[in-house]
Amino acid sequence: MLVVGLGGLGSPAALYLAGAGIGRIGLADPDTVSESNLQRQTLYEVRQIGMPKTEAARQRLSAFSPDTAFECHPDGLTAENAAEIVGNYDVIVDCCDNFPTRYLIDDVCASCGRPWIYGSIGAFSGQVSVMNYRSGRRYSDLYPDRESLCARPREIPGVIGTVPGVIGTIEASEALKIIAGFGRPLDGRLLTVDLLTLETEMIEF
Repeated sequence: MLVVGLGGLGSPAALYLAGAGIGRIGLADPDTVSESNLQRQTLYEVRQIGMPKTEAARQRLSAFSPDTAFECHPDGLTAENAAEIVGNYDVIVDCCDNFPTRYLIDDVCASCGRPWIYGSIGAFSGQVSVMNYRSGRRYSDLYPDRESLCARPREIPGVIGTVPGVIGTIEASEALKIIAGFGRPLDGRLLTVDLLTLETEMIEF
């Protein structure tokens, strides 16, 4: 299992995957722990501010699940290393916060034949889906306007801390369903959740 992005989404996703007994988890993120993000990145502690997220996450998760093997990828996922890294894992969990990385994951997973769980968040809402699984549906099918989305300036909007907690937990649940072969994953379906109204919507694509 590879978790790409160890911020607000990756924190709960990695914790629940480790707690579920996944034997080997890859941790990919080029950033460091920041004080301003601690309110939603619950994987970290104040004493870890300034530490690479991969190492900080490994420390916390190893204490939580000592029998799990954690592999750190402190450069994150890039065009140069993505194929090699993704090819070493069975399922990819996307917890990143930008369009270029999502499209990169989409391309590499299609090439390597790996399913991946997509998650993204806004101020009070989020969405989750499963890509490149049995239906073959991809992120580029859901969002075909790749050039315009990737050209957008990177923004960091305000997010209530509970939103990534909810969405990241759903992502972990979808990953476990694929690994263990139970339930109906969000294959070719997009789940949207609005925490202001607690309304959900399921969209087939």
